[in-house]
Amino acid sequence: MRDPYDVLGVSKSADEAEIKRAYRRLAKKLHPDANKDDPKAQDKFAELNTAHEILEDKEKRGQYDRGEIDAEGKPRAPEFAGFGGGRGGPGGGPGGFSGFDGDTIFESFSFGPEGMRRAGRRGASPGGQAGGGFEDIGDIFGFGRQRRSAGGGFAPQPGADMEISLPVSFEEATEGASKRVGLPNGKQIDIKIAPGTREGHRMRLKGQGEPSPMGGPPGDAYVTIAYAPHPTFERDGDDLRQLVDVPLPDAVLGAKVRVPMLAGAVDLSVPAWTSGGRLFRLRGKGLPNATGGHGDMLVRVNVVLPKEKDAELEALMRKLKGDEG
Repeated sequence: MRDPYDVLGVSKSADEAEIKRAYRRLAKKLHPDANKDDPKAQDKFAELNTAHEILEDKEKRGQYDRGEIDAEGKPRAPEFAGFGGGRGGPGGGPGGFSGFDGDTIFESFSFGPEGMRRAGRRGASPGGQAGGGFEDIGDIFGFGRQRRSAGGGFAPQPGADMEISLPVSFEEATEGASKRVGLPNGKQIDIKIAPGTREGHRMRLKGQGEPSPMGGPPGDAYVTIAYAPHPTFERDGDDLRQLVDVPLPDAVLGAKVRVPMLAGAVDLSVPAWTSGGRLFRLRGKGLPNATGGHGDMLVRVNVVLPKEKDAELEALMRKLKGDEG
């Protein structure tokens, strides 16, 4: 996964507005529907959504900048200072380790039902864990958190889980759809999106995660729904906003104007003498909400002049302007 700043094409000093503009511009360019001939379109769009998810969130962005999470939003492995610098070999003490007493290192750990664990030693806390030491050194070598099997042995550790962001259109989330998801291992899986699915909905794909490095069961894949940018509608919570052109004669005299919706279109009655900027609310025509219903569609009128110049209209406007003066 590339650096989120490189994916969005912004600098590390970019503010929220700049990040939002870059995401909208690239989302329209990289949307799979606009790149049907590109087999990697889905992966590119997923990468863009992951980068935006990290940088739009102040907390996640801070964690990434500090190196606490990687470009996929996963926690980075901690750096163990106990193995660096000190007396003796390259790592410090005998054998290159520092932070351990050579006389007691072999008695500081013991095996138990949960694998290799640290035993009591000088300076240990009441729970048996010494300050600054490892609670479970077995994790470092891959055999720490193994599960005890029914026969008394240890079952291999399962593979790691993976997180996938699946972009869906407003229409797909509202009406339902079937989406194909590409997993990092190259496998393609079809997922059913139920009608009324909201952004943030998380689905578990059992056994579709990373394979186990020790022959255990694979991890799980978790797919989180994310709304994709829309060419017509702008999201405002569970509501949607759009700008509709209304010809000047219709704004003055009144008319019915065809307005697109998530499912088809409706006729909006524009009253006579409607000014530009007037807002109409169509209830229940927005996105699915937490109560099982839908938000609203907010339609703002944009009064437009005729395409060709009209001498009579200009004369009328001059007359009206003179009367007002």
